[in-house]
Amino acid sequence: MRRREFIVLLGWAAACPITARAQPKRRPTIGFLGASTAAGGSQWVAAFVQGLREHGWIEGQTIGIEYRYGEGRNERFAEIAAEFVRLKVDIIVTHATAPVVAAKQATSVIPIVFATAADPVANGLVASLARPGGNVTGLSNQGTDIATKRLEFLREIVPGLRRLATMGNAGNSGVVLELQEVHRRARALGLEVAQFEIRRAEDIAAVFSALSSVDALYVAADPLTATNRVRINNLAIAARLPTMYGFREFVEAGGLMSYGANLVDMFRHSSDLVDKILRGAKPGDIPVEQPTKFDLVINLTIAKTLGLTIRPELFARADEVIE
Repeated sequence: MRRREFIVLLGWAAACPITARAQPKRRPTIGFLGASTAAGGSQWVAAFVQGLREHGWIEGQTIGIEYRYGEGRNERFAEIAAEFVRLKVDIIVTHATAPVVAAKQATSVIPIVFATAADPVANGLVASLARPGGNVTGLSNQGTDIATKRLEFLREIVPGLRRLATMGNAGNSGVVLELQEVHRRARALGLEVAQFEIRRAEDIAAVFSALSSVDALYVAADPLTATNRVRINNLAIAARLPTMYGFREFVEAGGLMSYGANLVDMFRHSSDLVDKILRGAKPGDIPVEQPTKFDLVINLTIAKTLGLTIRPELFARADEVIE
């Protein structure tokens, strides 16, 4: 090789690393599809962002997050999921069955992490808990599995419970499965069940107008009922109906009682799955995890308003009593 050619080649080799360093590394972006509203899910988002921070993913610095909220409407979930595909986000993070379904229908390529979903196998979100397959993984809230436990707590707080009303979004497959289990168990306990279906916020008032001679109301949690939880609780108090929910957020908004997974903990934990994917893991190889923390929450103020007496034994079992 002639001396001039060698010098040129050496100069090119030396310049290559400089050129590579001059090109900034693309910051990954998360598309966060909130199922309800920004205000309603603020503490969940805070837990998720804090979890990312603990893994070294700092919002606005090492990672970007695009926030969108579906306000409990299925058509909005589909619109937002399609928008995230157009934006070419690196991961879609969402929660609840309907938004996960919408995201899964929008893309089979972009990884999807659900912070919480009811029975993801039965609802077709994943192939199995151990091997989800495809582009979806997350955390199961075991809503169907513990539905019967909620009935037991409701019977403890409402003496003489005989007739139970249930309300849930008939357009949500997770809710349908949960209420099927509630109805099965209620009838096994000798309870009469009055079932009321809703599909939109406008249906809620009609349910309370139709309620009569029932002793308590079981409300299945999903984006629709979560978005309208204050309204549901106000109507229930006006009707003097004890309410049972799956998550503490409903009780904090004026419900009587809830038993279920701790959503703040699940959202924080979902950041662990996001971190794994950002570092190269395939979502289909990451097992769906199940919650380790369940909370029994009782609103003592509402109990007093409804004239209910909480036995000491139930107080002792409660993880939190709101006064």
